[in-house]
Amino acid sequence: MNAEHLPPERGFVNYTDGTTVFEGYVAKPAGPASRTPCVLLAHEWSGLNAAMRRCADRFAAMGYLCFAADVYGKGVRGDERGDNAHLMGPLLADRGLLRQRLLAGFEAAQHLPGADPRRMAAVGYCFGGLCALDLARAAAPGLVAAVSFHGVLQPPRIGVQGPIDASVLLLHGWEDPIVPSADVLGIATELTQAGADWQLHAYGHARHAFTFEGANFPERGIAYDAAADRRSWAACAAFLAERFDVAATGTPA
Repeated sequence: MNAEHLPPERGFVNYTDGTTVFEGYVAKPAGPASRTPCVLLAHEWSGLNAAMRRCADRFAAMGYLCFAADVYGKGVRGDERGDNAHLMGPLLADRGLLRQRLLAGFEAAQHLPGADPRRMAAVGYCFGGLCALDLARAAAPGLVAAVSFHGVLQPPRIGVQGPIDASVLLLHGWEDPIVPSADVLGIATELTQAGADWQLHAYGHARHAFTFEGANFPERGIAYDAAADRRSWAACAAFLAERFDVAATGTPA
C-alpha cells in the first residue's frame, strides 16, 4: 500500500542512518495537535509488517503520535508467521549497528511535525522489546520511557553502561522459554546499577509472544494469552500516561 492511498493521518516516511535507507510508518492522532508525546514503536523480528502498523494505529487512537521505525531497511520484510532469524541475527550479533539504526529512527521520530522531542517513549515487542531497551541504554535525549513486551533482555555488551534516565517497564511472560530466569534477574541487576526507575510485570503461565493473536506454536514456547495481552496493554497505557503526564486518552492531565 502506498502512502498516497492511506488516510491523511497515516503515511510512510523515508529516513537514513547515513548509509542505509529505512521506511518508517507514521500514525497521527485525530484532530489538530502540536507538541504531542511520541511513541517510537520497534518491530518484532519479521519487520515493519501489518501487525506493527496496526499497533501504531492503536497508539495514535490513544492520542499519541506514533512512529513505527524500521531497522532492516526499506523493502526488507520477513514472514509474520515464519522464521526470520536471517534478518534479526546479524543485528543481534552487532548491537552497535543496531544502536546506530535505532538512534536514526529515534531522531526521525523527534523531527516529525507535531512531535514533542522531550516526551518520547520507545515501545517494542519481542526483538522490538530488546530495541526499546537498547534505546534506553543509549540514553537517547528526550526518551522518558521504554516498554518491552515479551522482549529479549540480554545486554548489548558494547561498553560500560552509563546511567539510564528513562523509566523502564518490562512486561514478561513467566513461562517464556526464550527469556530464561537468569536473563530476568540479569536485567533487574543491570537497571538497578544504572540507576533506572524500573518495573517488572510478570504474567503467570504466559509464554513468548503472548500479545500476538493467532500465535500457537507450543513446541517453541510461543502462544497467545488473552489475559496477559489485556493486562499488559493496560499496564503500558497507564505507564505512558504517567510518564507523559497526560490522561489515559493521551490528552494533558
